[in-house]
Amino acid sequence: MNLVTKEIRLQPANNKRLISLCGPLDDNLKQLEYQLRITINRYNNFFRLIGPSISVEIATDVLVSLYSETESEYGTINDINPEQMYLTVKKIQILKKKSKCIKEVSNTSVRIETKHGIIKPRTENQAQYISNIFNHDITFGIGPAGTGKTYLAIAAAVDLLERQKNKHIILTRPAIEAGEKLGFLPGDLHQKSDPYVRPLYDALFNIIGYERVEKLIQKKIIEVAPLAYMRGRTLNDSVIILDESQNTTITQMKMFLTRIGFRSTVIITGDITQIDLPSNQSSGLEHAIKVLPIIKDISFNFFNKEDSVRHSIVTRIIDAYEAWDSNKNILSMSCNKYENSCK
Repeated sequence: MNLVTKEIRLQPANNKRLISLCGPLDDNLKQLEYQLRITINRYNNFFRLIGPSISVEIATDVLVSLYSETESEYGTINDINPEQMYLTVKKIQILKKKSKCIKEVSNTSVRIETKHGIIKPRTENQAQYISNIFNHDITFGIGPAGTGKTYLAIAAAVDLLERQKNKHIILTRPAIEAGEKLGFLPGDLHQKSDPYVRPLYDALFNIIGYERVEKLIQKKIIEVAPLAYMRGRTLNDSVIILDESQNTTITQMKMFLTRIGFRSTVIITGDITQIDLPSNQSSGLEHAIKVLPIIKDISFNFFNKEDSVRHSIVTRIIDAYEAWDSNKNILSMSCNKYENSCK
């Protein structure tokens, strides 16, 4: 492998900003070195990067971009952490593959504004997903773990609520493990449903805070319930999110979609590689993908492993499972050919 050396000097030289960029004990630079398999030598604001050409190019863009973010518009210093370093590398890698510069995402007009801050898309697919949520009656977000499907859906719902575009947020999931009945579990509805909808609560707490979520639930502005409790209702003036939709049956998906009332926005998320239904039941999400694209006001958004914004190992896990499934299918085809040749 051919290695290149590149030298950059970050301006203006500012020790506080450089400490923020590099992190305590240069932890951020170590993260960058590990992720791109390069070597970084630094003296004050002078950096020497050694590694594969494309990796050095990406690292240069990351350092320049994040150094500019260390200073806020009010003159204070913004801290940079290893996670932000990792996500910025991912973003620039994707943009490089599509021959786009870093400013395309950082300056995009597609974003979600809440009272707790601004949430920006990390990838082009996420930006398109947010745009479709705001411009379609029904939006599907389909893809593997960690691609932001649920988090961005809830953030968009909070934005619509705060802008008074909708009056309620309704979050639901199929409680597949309990056969959608839940009657044998102890406690009231909230206690029965809590194990199944906990990830939705976690996203809400992260976006608008625990106390505000509790107040909005008490006022019935936010409602979290298993899918079984949607039957027979008509949901008006609401943002309705169906999470883990791959675990709905065809009948349940049809039931949910026909609950939609006037002035409502619906977001449906799921991962068709993680279906937990019994083998004799078809997934309502897989069926919807085949049946509903002909309807104009429904958008389908498909994410891939490059949209993952979790720990880098998540992407490698997805790769491993995809490779296993691919090899398993090849082996199955080979066995079938062998059996047919013996008949």
